[in-house]
Amino acid sequence: MFLAVSIVGALLVVNVYVPARREPLTVVSFVLGWVLGEVPIQTCVVWVALAVLFAVVGALRTWPGWVGLAIAVGSWAGLAGLAVAAHRSKALVDEALDTATGGAIGADGPDPTPVWTHWWRLVIAVPFRFRSIRRVRSIDYWGDGNYRHKLDILTRRDPVPDGAPIMVYIHGGAWIIGDKREQGVPMMHELVSRGWVCVSINYRLSPRASWPAHLVDCKRSVAWVRQHIGEYGGDPSFIAVSGGSAGGHLSSLLALTPNEPEWQPGFEDADTSVDACVPFYGVYDVTGDPDASGAYGPGLVDLLQRRVMKTTVSDNRDLFELASPDRRITAAAPPMFVLAGVNDTLVPLRVARRFVERLRSISEAPVAYVELPRAQHAFEILVTIRSRHTTMGVVRFLEGMRCRTPGQGLNLGAAPPAGTLPPELTDPDR
Repeated sequence: MFLAVSIVGALLVVNVYVPARREPLTVVSFVLGWVLGEVPIQTCVVWVALAVLFAVVGALRTWPGWVGLAIAVGSWAGLAGLAVAAHRSKALVDEALDTATGGAIGADGPDPTPVWTHWWRLVIAVPFRFRSIRRVRSIDYWGDGNYRHKLDILTRRDPVPDGAPIMVYIHGGAWIIGDKREQGVPMMHELVSRGWVCVSINYRLSPRASWPAHLVDCKRSVAWVRQHIGEYGGDPSFIAVSGGSAGGHLSSLLALTPNEPEWQPGFEDADTSVDACVPFYGVYDVTGDPDASGAYGPGLVDLLQRRVMKTTVSDNRDLFELASPDRRITAAAPPMFVLAGVNDTLVPLRVARRFVERLRSISEAPVAYVELPRAQHAFEILVTIRSRHTTMGVVRFLEGMRCRTPGQGLNLGAAPPAGTLPPELTDPDR
């Protein structure tokens, strides 16, 4: 039994290092490798405890038990390597910001220490909300009572923010699943604790909704934020947008297509521009181009055609090109910080690489880009070593962009000065 368990565990570790990149195994590889790759230390501790238990009941009295132990030790070494790769993310994120197009991105104001310094948060990994953060739930930004047209607002309880910058977060889920409560939590908690106001939105999902309903809803939420966020302490003069996977697609497309009337039916005159964008492992091409989304394999393109767009690329190629962020880049694109995982099996790395290449060749704004070794899809959802470093990189990027925005300063929204964070930020139970 111990030998069988060790072999299965070793295969799971190997899957993190060498994930399957051919459909239909890509989704299976992601499911089996995502959590293990993000919490290798916790996994190793559990595995060692299990090995001790097997030893106590006599598993090492026979040769299969010793073979199982040897395999387990090799797997533990592999898990340690994953932890080292996660820790390396800090240096890679810093390098990406220091070598960004348009010059190094940094700010003197943000304290480099994450707000969530308590060790037990990293151990548990689940992003529980700080008691110091208030979440106002399910505000109707469209006025029709539809749950998919509601958003949550996250602010500090004390002191109440005044003139705070805004982050609008768009969840992922392949345009067909997902909810405003599930993703982007570590990043939003960090920003809120530093004086930002964060807005997490829902939008209509396929197959009930057809493109471009998803993007129309995202733009409508930004229009609502510009009009109403002052009631919650926010300042709409600086709005950033972020999201992962399908949310990375929607956030980047929203940022690249401000104020387009065909995607703002009934609110054509509303200002839906944003000042910065941080897409995580986004889908930047939906055309089936062999140089870009051809890397996905047929599964994602088929999903888009059957359930999201409700038409085929061959019948309506213009629709797919207009929905591809890498086809909508202009010189006026806002600053972007693009993050991708090297081992992502759902959105291959070359998709992000091509998007960034086009951004850097066309956009006049700063562009930062980081590739994270051993990282799968959804790497920033849990409270982990890697998400800790990427979150702090996002803080540095956004504060740097505020420095470059006329009328914005580092103290806007009560951003903490360099040095030790104030007690209300470092103690999540206050």
